[in-house]
Amino acid sequence: MKGVFGTLITTDINKVQKNKTRIHLPNISTESTLLGILLALVGGFLDAYTFIGRGGVFANAQTGNIVLVGINAFERNWHETIIHILPIIAFTVGVIAYQIIKNTSSILFISKSEHAVLVFEIIILFIIGLLPKTISDNFVNITISFVTSLQYCSFKKLTNYPYATTMCTGNLRSASEAAYIAFTKKDHESATKSIRYFIVIFSFLLGTFFGGLLTFFIGNKSIWSVDILLILSLVLLKISENRRNSTLGI
Repeated sequence: MKGVFGTLITTDINKVQKNKTRIHLPNISTESTLLGILLALVGGFLDAYTFIGRGGVFANAQTGNIVLVGINAFERNWHETIIHILPIIAFTVGVIAYQIIKNTSSILFISKSEHAVLVFEIIILFIIGLLPKTISDNFVNITISFVTSLQYCSFKKLTNYPYATTMCTGNLRSASEAAYIAFTKKDHESATKSIRYFIVIFSFLLGTFFGGLLTFFIGNKSIWSVDILLILSLVLLKISENRRNSTLGI
């Protein structure tokens, strides 16, 4: 009897020790608020990086580039006009490239297009960090506009609501609209929706702050900070997917 009792105690102790050493990572999906926070930090960082460190061009916000194209064209500053047109073209090409990746991601040995986009983005941004400052700003801005376009197309929903991780205008409209409905109709769902949007917007703002700070003090290699966030996003997505598959017995 004593031997059985001792075995049970030993088993319980082992279980407790395993639980202590186990790292409890959050379950996330492509629509999770946590993922939205991480990717909004990336979006804000990249806009600050290209604006401060790469010639005053917005990598993500093509509305800003379109405005600058119009202003420079009016002033007949054709060189600056072309500089701001190129990221717009790259962004458009990125949208087309996403559709190709979406249809062929399994061929690339990656089961989900969102995962494929994150892997591609990590690799490209790491390479950009290796490039010397003498490399043309136009080349870097075009490349970053291309990868941010892929990110924009890949992650379009925040818990079933449309949103963007690379710009804030639409998010701000949705957040304000939901806040108004929550306030006037005492609607709990709208209040939650508004808070989620504002969290993403604040994350983008935080990303621009740290993007500007690190670009100013570190320079080109500060873009590797973005890779850390993207790798974290990818790892959390993959772990969560494996947990769901394990639960379903896949």
